[in-house]
Amino acid sequence: MNKVGMTMACLLVAAGVLGTAQAASLNETAVEAQQRQAKLQARIDAADDQTRQALRELRRVRREASRLEAYDEELARQVERQARAIGKRERSVAQLADAGERLPVLTRRLVERLQALVEADMPFLRDEREARLASLQQMLDGAELSVADKLDRVLAAWRTELGYGREVDAWHGPLYPSDAQPDTASEGAPRAVDYLRVGRVGWYYLTPNGEQGGVWQADAHRWQPLDGDARREVRKGLRIAREERAPAMLDLPLSVSPEAPSQAASGASREQTEGDS
Repeated sequence: MNKVGMTMACLLVAAGVLGTAQAASLNETAVEAQQRQAKLQARIDAADDQTRQALRELRRVRREASRLEAYDEELARQVERQARAIGKRERSVAQLADAGERLPVLTRRLVERLQALVEADMPFLRDEREARLASLQQMLDGAELSVADKLDRVLAAWRTELGYGREVDAWHGPLYPSDAQPDTASEGAPRAVDYLRVGRVGWYYLTPNGEQGGVWQADAHRWQPLDGDARREVRKGLRIAREERAPAMLDLPLSVSPEAPSQAASGASREQTEGDS
């Protein structure tokens, strides 16, 4: 081999070695760049995680702050309502002294008006109603109950009496021919009949055999006999009051005059006028 060939061979070998070295250097540079890029991406990802965590924490703090503001506003409203309620109670307590002095007088006046109502009304359930009044009078004179308890019982008696005007009632009892003494049969025993009451406008009786019946006349304070058709209407009303048949219209004479207010209403009104004066 001549010198030129050897020279070329050496150059080729040198170029190969140089190319290999350059390739290795380039590979190392690429790896380093990739590593730097990975570290940079890792830092970016970590920063993103921290940012998202900070945003979540910020939102949570804002929600908590909003909740606390709403709670504070509600507390302020409650405090304001309680302040008004306390002021109202203080005014009520200030009025209790005067009311406590007048309450016994008012309670007794209510009993007196209730008695006037019963006396002016039709004498149905007379024993029961008079016993209730006597119990109230005894209660007023006693010292066992407080003034408030006495008033509560008086108001309960008033509710019972007022309820008579809104109901249809039926019961079995002795016949009162007038507002004095009960009627008796020939052997001296009380005569039992079936009573029908329609509010405070109609009070009727019917004998068990249905052959006799009457309507109470409030003006005359006595019973007026009923004819056969009216007695059948009373029997129908008794069945309605006892829930033995459906409600229906009753064609019956009234116990009170439709042109004038009932005695019970006028008596209670008169008593109230006198009491107020």
